[in-house]
Amino acid sequence: MSKLEKCEKEKEEYLNGWKRAKADLINYKKEESERTQRLIDYNTEKIVMEILPIMDSFNVALKELNEEDSFVKGFQQIESFLVKFLKDKEVNEIECLGKQFDPFFHEAVEMIEKEGESGTIIEIFQKGYMIKDKVLRPVKVKIIK
Repeated sequence: MSKLEKCEKEKEEYLNGWKRAKADLINYKKEESERTQRLIDYNTEKIVMEILPIMDSFNVALKELNEEDSFVKGFQQIESFLVKFLKDKEVNEIECLGKQFDPFFHEAVEMIEKEGESGTIIEIFQKGYMIKDKVLRPVKVKIIK
């Protein structure tokens, strides 16, 4: 084997090693980015789950308060800030009143005998929420038996 052939062979080995190292680095960066995003999503879900009971309390309070009370506007403003925060985090309320029961999105708390199609949701006990395409908390509902 001549010196030129030997150098060509070494060059190919070094070049292939460099290409593998470059591909490994690209894959590592991609995997690390995905892992970081999963961690961010997990922490966002955790924070949102801690805020949902506060939203529930505001919903109950606003239903019980008289519109003429002076502090109602303050409650409404705080609630609107919470709603905006949730929207910014891509959290949406699950709409279901009048729709068919779906165990992936709803939790049946009560079933009653009533005129109408079986499985139709007629009352919401607790709102449910989704973040992106994932159910954070199912809606607690009353359905027709």
